[in-house]
Amino acid sequence: MKNIVFMRASEEWQRAGAYSVRIQGMNRRYHISLRDEFDGHDGDGTLYIVALDDGYPVATCRFYEITNDTASLGRVVVLPEYRGAGLGSRVVEEAETWIGELGYKRIVIDSRVEVVPFYEKLGYNMEAGAEAEMNGVFECVKMTKTL
Repeated sequence: MKNIVFMRASEEWQRAGAYSVRIQGMNRRYHISLRDEFDGHDGDGTLYIVALDDGYPVATCRFYEITNDTASLGRVVVLPEYRGAGLGSRVVEEAETWIGELGYKRIVIDSRVEVVPFYEKLGYNMEAGAEAEMNGVFECVKMTKTL
């Protein structure tokens, strides 16, 4: 893992790296259908961070605009063999930097309940009154962070 590079992906060939990680990390691991994993927020207008290990995509996340000052961050995925190395935090931090550069002031995440502590360490808080809801196969809760 000496050669990890973080790419800001906005073109289709770059997004393919994000899609590759998501297919391996979510579609195969959790048996999530491609139709459910790739929703209406994928494609043009959505931006991605892709971590590359010597050119091979190993971690990703995406974000898109909700309002003129709020972005939604999600689909944070790290390949199983790369977990525990801090790549999840790094792709989120890289996305937060880009989100801030684009002028957004707030980030919203629908976090899986079991990874709430991960996002809390990164400065996210559960929205007041937020209750867990099913989002596909996962129980999720809304979290926010002000930049």
